[in-house]
Amino acid sequence: MKKVTILIPCYNEEAALPLLVDALNRLVNSLPDYEWELLFVDDGSRDNTLRMLEGYHQADSRYCFVSLSRNFGKEAALLAGFDYARGDAVIMMDADLQDPPEIVPQMLSAWEDGYADVYGKRRERGKESWLRRRLTLIYYWLLEKSTRVQVLQNVGDFRLLDKRCIEELRRLRESERYTKGMYSWIGFKKKELVFDRHDRVAGKSAWNYRQLFALAIDGISSFSIAPLRVSTLVGVLVSLAAFLYMCKVLVKTLFWGDPVQGYSSLMVVMLFLGGIQLISLGIIGEYLGKTYLEVKNRPVYIVDRYVG
Repeated sequence: MKKVTILIPCYNEEAALPLLVDALNRLVNSLPDYEWELLFVDDGSRDNTLRMLEGYHQADSRYCFVSLSRNFGKEAALLAGFDYARGDAVIMMDADLQDPPEIVPQMLSAWEDGYADVYGKRRERGKESWLRRRLTLIYYWLLEKSTRVQVLQNVGDFRLLDKRCIEELRRLRESERYTKGMYSWIGFKKKELVFDRHDRVAGKSAWNYRQLFALAIDGISSFSIAPLRVSTLVGVLVSLAAFLYMCKVLVKTLFWGDPVQGYSSLMVVMLFLGGIQLISLGIIGEYLGKTYLEVKNRPVYIVDRYVG
């Protein structure tokens, strides 16, 4: 009998857990041909999430959990789940039931047909603000244009991965992680399942705009050096424009005797060039900072407890 792991990262999900567990129980009981492991990764929750997971394990040994020593972030929590998952396939979903469990049988069917990566693509994104939807589309467009690795639009972590994919993801130990890009980078045979994403069943998202912006920067800088090339291109164009303007000023001064423009134009040019330089230094600093964090070679996460 094949074993399937459902991997669920959790951070302060005490309100959603009872509804999630009810949905998981209905799911696994409807698919008795598989052996199930329900693996939760508690990412340093401050509420009763961990205590509730302990109770679920005592009631049903299929419920397992990894408790991290503090909040390391979802990317690190996913890696911890990859390390501890024991299934022949691993299905990742969020704890808020925005990823519908009723799609899981279709994922398993595609997996049985030979697909190693069966991912869910959102037809509808659930309850999100207009601004967040627009920014998400712009981000995916920028990422698609800046990297050679195909990162799929409107595709999150809700997917089934074969054990071969999990083994390869375990090998990628970088501390600055962007798992959505890693799914594409490792390759393997993929299949798309389109679904309508639900609204959160309880609580509110822990992701704010600042965190989403940081995640977007990580995504672009982890899989592309396009920002560095853009910085170089802008520098070349500005230098060329400055050279042409210098030639114009020199010719006008020598042949027509026109005075050189004064304070205002000089300040505009200086401020423009200073802004370009600071942006370029910021881009270089972003990559240098990632290199600094990687060479420390610290563990991506630290486990406090594992019960399974």
